[in-house]
Amino acid sequence: MIVSVVSMPEGIVTRTHVSEVRERLAASSFVFVDIELPERTPPDETPVAHQLGLEAADLGWFGTEGEAARAEFLGDSAGFVVPVVEDDQVTHVHALVTGRYLVTVHRGPLALMRSVTERIPKENPPDAVATLFLLLQEALETFRRSAVQDLLEVEEIEDEMFQRRNPQQIYRLARLRRRSALLHHRLLPYLEVTDEAFTRRMLNPHFPKERQRLAHTYQHSSRLVLKDIESLQDAARRAFVSYSTLVSGEQNGVINRLAIVSVIFLPLTFLTGFFGMNFAYMTDELESRFVFWFLAVGLQVIVLFAALYVLHRTRLWDKLRDDDTEG
Repeated sequence: MIVSVVSMPEGIVTRTHVSEVRERLAASSFVFVDIELPERTPPDETPVAHQLGLEAADLGWFGTEGEAARAEFLGDSAGFVVPVVEDDQVTHVHALVTGRYLVTVHRGPLALMRSVTERIPKENPPDAVATLFLLLQEALETFRRSAVQDLLEVEEIEDEMFQRRNPQQIYRLARLRRRSALLHHRLLPYLEVTDEAFTRRMLNPHFPKERQRLAHTYQHSSRLVLKDIESLQDAARRAFVSYSTLVSGEQNGVINRLAIVSVIFLPLTFLTGFFGMNFAYMTDELESRFVFWFLAVGLQVIVLFAALYVLHRTRLWDKLRDDDTEG
């Protein structure tokens, strides 16, 4: 376990022990504590709330692995399980906030916590609740960055498809479509519970105006991020449709070429097959050299020119040339 105490509002991070944190939580008027747990839960791990001296029956979820998204008010405190995108994976940060302190717990190192501590001196949050909203905004930002990056990749794949298509593009689109579904699946339930919790809290006439403003700003930002993810989903679907349309166009071109070959060679095949049969009229009556050349060559030349005339009149050549130009 790595315990870090952030001095407020300077944002200076110091490593310390759990026992000292318990004293700081009891005495300080404004402190931010971040706890990094091992990525794998030891079998005999003591609950984090118990180690910090936060003896409350409703804090059994705090620091527990595999908890679902959460946003609820617990009397004088509030608890959150916040989804975060880290290295293309969605993990969670547990947060417990009161008027005096903010405690966060996560498993393994998180770039999010470094980003929050770097922003603290610039933002200069006045209290622990404002620091919590800073954390929530940064968590939303990880989803937004991931969605925008994936959206740009989808557009890049679409540009490549119009130049040259290959099966690898389908695999990349399928991966991006799955990621968009993962982002949406993890973020939407969390936004629903936070919306419900904040809306219910803001109905309280004693809820401070400044915190109402922070809650409104956060709700607005969350809707924008959700729209970015939905835009990514729409773009991935559109790219799949575009790929299918382009492939269908190529198949139509191949079918048209086969049709042209059929128009030219099927009559010739019929003539050669018909006059190649050894029945009496062919062997006994058609003895003239002129008749032989007319049937063997002339009739096939006439059929060939007739087929080319039909192709010209139906403008199939032009259609094939246009398909090749577009491809």
